[in-house]
Amino acid sequence: MHKTQDLIQIFNGCFAGTYNTRLIRGEDEPIYLPASADCDYHQVVFAHDFFASGLHEIAHWLVAGEKRRQQEDYGYWYVPDGRNVQQQQAFEQVEVKPQAVEWILSVAAGHRFRVSLDNLGGAVIEEKQRIEFQRNIYEQVQRYLEKPLPKRMGIMVQALLNYYHPGKSLNLKGFQWTGA
Repeated sequence: MHKTQDLIQIFNGCFAGTYNTRLIRGEDEPIYLPASADCDYHQVVFAHDFFASGLHEIAHWLVAGEKRRQQEDYGYWYVPDGRNVQQQQAFEQVEVKPQAVEWILSVAAGHRFRVSLDNLGGAVIEEKQRIEFQRNIYEQVQRYLEKPLPKRMGIMVQALLNYYHPGKSLNLKGFQWTGA
């Protein structure tokens, strides 16, 4: 039901013209590449034909402001899998908004959302820290849904709803968090 080719068409239909940005299926690690001499459009590259990776990378693009969208990977640091406790805490701080947006996109598309700590080979994450991270993401979802969504996010959410759930809208009841 959830094909990455559909996600690519939906995203590109919304943003290829107005924002000169395209969603691209990649082979390895995801990356954002601004337009350059090598490519005249911005590329949101997701990993391995995974629908969830596409949603996650779209979420990063939706969160990034105009200046960030002019920099490779939005100018953010990234320490790969294997982070220590301090690096993991920094990762979680910058991931709350993108993961909240990913959750909103997932609900709009009817796709399962999973919080990602993205650190399988790193420091052991205490259950309390994992739950706190999930709570922060859920609270950010609530903040987003309390008022009209930012413009680009609203465009993408509506496009996903139109494709996967015509006539439906989002509300907080569609987001379940049990605190565990």
